[in-house]
Amino acid sequence: MMTDILQELEDRRQDARMGGGQKRIDAQHAKGKLTARERIELLLDEDSFEEYDTFVTHRCTDFGMEDNAPAGDGVVTGWGTVNGRMVYVYSQDFTVLGGSVSATHAQKICKIMDMAVQNGAPVIGLNDSGGARIQEGVDALAGYAEIFQRNIMASGVVPQISVIMGPCAGGAVYSPAMTDFIFMVKDSSYMFVTGPDVVKTVTNEQVTAEELGGASTHTRKSSVADGAFENDVEALAEVRRLVDFLPLNNREKPPVRPFFDDVNRLENSLDTLVPENANTPYDMKELIHKTADEGDFYEIQEDFAKNIITGFIRLEGQTVGVVANQPMVLAGCLDIDSSRKAARFVRFCDAFEVPILTFVDVPGFLPGTSQEYGGVIKHGAKLLFAYGEATVPKVTVITRKAYGGAYDVMASKHLRGDMNYAWPTAEIAVMGAKGATEILYRSELGDPDKIAKRTKDYEDRFANPFVAAERGFIDEVIMPHSTRKRVSRAFAALRSKKLTNPWKKHDNIPL
Repeated sequence: MMTDILQELEDRRQDARMGGGQKRIDAQHAKGKLTARERIELLLDEDSFEEYDTFVTHRCTDFGMEDNAPAGDGVVTGWGTVNGRMVYVYSQDFTVLGGSVSATHAQKICKIMDMAVQNGAPVIGLNDSGGARIQEGVDALAGYAEIFQRNIMASGVVPQISVIMGPCAGGAVYSPAMTDFIFMVKDSSYMFVTGPDVVKTVTNEQVTAEELGGASTHTRKSSVADGAFENDVEALAEVRRLVDFLPLNNREKPPVRPFFDDVNRLENSLDTLVPENANTPYDMKELIHKTADEGDFYEIQEDFAKNIITGFIRLEGQTVGVVANQPMVLAGCLDIDSSRKAARFVRFCDAFEVPILTFVDVPGFLPGTSQEYGGVIKHGAKLLFAYGEATVPKVTVITRKAYGGAYDVMASKHLRGDMNYAWPTAEIAVMGAKGATEILYRSELGDPDKIAKRTKDYEDRFANPFVAAERGFIDEVIMPHSTRKRVSRAFAALRSKKLTNPWKKHDNIPL
């Protein structure tokens, strides 16, 4: 008798594991996609997955649905570990009713999101769904909204990561949009609010799903996604790598890893990183790699707004968020896109107690009508606001230019920067020598020799870090080759930093 019950359990489990059946699994594989369960196996440590709600079925009786109620209802949910650290996960199963979201499918997702907030562990969502289940109508929409509400409540409490591994359309896109990181898979995933057919009907535009909402669109043009990977396997491996940098929740520090890189390592090549000619670009990523433990840098939003760089490194085994101007692109100017990208990153770091390292080489904000009409004032203020509101340890290194308002915005002393360093090549001023001289000595503009001498005098006096250092706006002028050591020691000194902002319900960041 007992053996019969045990056999029934095993049969039911096997039935649930098969999702929509072998034929549909084969179709999923034929598209280059893994199944919901295969994805979980790759994401989590071996044999660590604890599944919930394996036997949940939908309760819809319209349109003949009572005869088609597969176990699990199109989503696999539970928890497991990534390198031994707990995460909650849901993985939509496209082989079951197209992964469509019903009331019960949504309930399963909500259950693990509630557990994640209660127990303080990240939520990873693997999205592969045809959208709301039409047969359920408003019940499916209610299910979505229940998930949205939990995304909002979990924001800043536990890290939320979304991986788009198939279609994600209509209302479904708003859940990933509220999470901290979104990754996509090239050529097999897309996100849009309205699909190509509706777009054609309404606006007469002809566009493919890939052009409208594929990985390259969202990583390069819209900035909706933070990264795109070649296939499911690579995407899941990269998510594991990201989780290793992040704390489990907002009350825990990020993890500390063993490191094998001398904190006092000197990089003599950095002494010649900044070129003689002030207008010659150089690659700021070289400085990031040479500062980081083992040269390891996990970049976020690499393909969007390349004039600013964001991502994670480790210093002495501890996670640090990096924001850096990139002189290779638009001379490192700040603009609308780079301000938005960096502001969101800074706020993530602040929410989860990740210290922030800022490398500065910024000639100013990008001029032009398209920037002004696009609201660069409001968008630039986002980054300013994010840095000023952040209470985590903030260390800043100015390598070359720090001009005008952009100097202020880039984690300056005046925005509660804890340690503000400059290289000897730094120029901290209201503007470049040429522009300043033409304003200060307008009456002498007819005499090129006089203007040249005035420009030279201005450069000698102001094109250096020492005026700012004399004021205490720069704590120390450091040798480029010692950057890793100085920055590491600064963060070590700030480990017990305590700073709280005045009580408020929440701020009103200039959105």
